Amino acid sequence: VQLQASGGGLVQAGGSLRLSCAASGSIFGSSTVAWYRQTPGKQRELVAAIIGAGTTNYADSVKGRFTISTDNVKNTFYLQMNSLKPEDTGAYYCFHHFHGALDSSWGQGTQVTVSS
Repeated sequence: VQLQASGGGLVQAGGSLRLSCAASGSIFGSSTVAWYRQTPGKQRELVAAIIGAGTTNYADSVKGRFTISTDNVKNTFYLQMNSLKPEDTGAYYCFHHFHGALDSSWGQGTQVTVSS
């Protein structure tokens, strides 16, 4: 599965962005889709995930502000980011893994920059 991330950009604090991750094939079912964030000098960290049929998991720092969702028809998943803060700045990567598979897929990073 190939993933294509898009939707990053420059936004002022308090603003919103929606990231999209389009997959080359069906990615839903017994799988995990997720968004990770990486800033220079730091490890990639989980921002939000949907596991299996719909269990969601969010980093504490984004709870109540970010929402991960899917469009099974379009084989696309999203990250709606509201009330953005400068500390949300980073490269955002989408991720997919079929449960039980040996490998996973990563999209290319899409840069989000939040100015104060």
